[in-house]
Amino acid sequence: MRISFVSAFYPLRGGIAHFNALLYQALAERGHALQAITFSRQYPKILFPGKTQQEQGDVKDSYKTNAEVLLDSVNPFSWIRVGLRARSFKPDILLFKYWMSFFAPCYFVVSLVAKFRRNTKVVYIVDNLRPHEKRFGDEFLLWLATRAVDGYVVMSDAVERDLLSYLKNPKREKSPHPIYDIFGDPMPKSEARRLLGLPESAKVILFFGYIRRYKGLDILLDALSELVKEHSDLKALIAGEFYEDESAYRKKIDELKLWDYVILKSDYVPNDEVSRYFCAADCLVLPYRSATQSGIVQIAYRFERPLVVTDVGGLTEVVKNERTGIVVPEATPRAVAEGVKKFFAIRGAIDFEGEIRAERQKHSWQAFAQAIERLAARLREEQS
Repeated sequence: MRISFVSAFYPLRGGIAHFNALLYQALAERGHALQAITFSRQYPKILFPGKTQQEQGDVKDSYKTNAEVLLDSVNPFSWIRVGLRARSFKPDILLFKYWMSFFAPCYFVVSLVAKFRRNTKVVYIVDNLRPHEKRFGDEFLLWLATRAVDGYVVMSDAVERDLLSYLKNPKREKSPHPIYDIFGDPMPKSEARRLLGLPESAKVILFFGYIRRYKGLDILLDALSELVKEHSDLKALIAGEFYEDESAYRKKIDELKLWDYVILKSDYVPNDEVSRYFCAADCLVLPYRSATQSGIVQIAYRFERPLVVTDVGGLTEVVKNERTGIVVPEATPRAVAEGVKKFFAIRGAIDFEGEIRAERQKHSWQAFAQAIERLAARLREEQS
């Protein structure tokens, strides 16, 4: 099968680019002919809250797909050029990763140009059908985004429900988010803590990834103020770039007098340093207000780290309560604090790491590639 894959690839950074590179490799290993096209400009600076959109630190050669840097998200002439470039490849499938409505216009135009009078089918891998943080015009953009799509791959029941509530009987396949394995090998906890300057005997919880309101870092800080009353040796390792006002969080840490318990790395963590953060932690805490699925869970599973998560979106489809982590009923400080307490109370009685090893067998890149193949076969059958 010939596949033109249009999305974020290296040299762009972040979980979307990581996902795409690993899927590209899996599809190539399965014998498909591939074309990768990435953004010359993914977000205009005015819409990008981070410090840089480029990958930092050492990057494995296997992560570099030699994607053509062609697509400018705000230049319609570029959309036409990319559509023509994809069209010239004569793909059976034009594949997009869809995670926010901002990209709807460029995806729509690229799709129309590439598939005009061709048998090319457009497939979206859907992270979020609707964004976590609503903006004016989202509903129109979602309508536009779905006009030229023939099929969808979703990674959770939550996203599938959203899709079914919006479209009548869409062609779809479901496959869970695969495990990220590009961040190096696990290291001993003692070595990871030495690298980060953490006490070897401390209880360490990790909050990792871009910091946005829906991820609930403020909830975790409120929970932490209660937790340290019982666990004076607790450390909260917070690692991620702020996509909103960092000063508000620093002020909260000041007001709650938590600096003795917080280690804050307010920056993007390069790929070659990710392992030390996960391996230094006893568990991760995801106090999310909303979610579909989370790539952070898949990194945690790579390093066999259990999680404390809120019962939102698709998180509980992957995190099994009292097996691979602790699920708390709501995104409140009290619930999160109780979840963390429960984890430390029962961790000696449950083989969290063994349960994680068993669970992650379901989350392979080959299985995800097979879901795309099944969907493509269905689309071909219906066409003939």
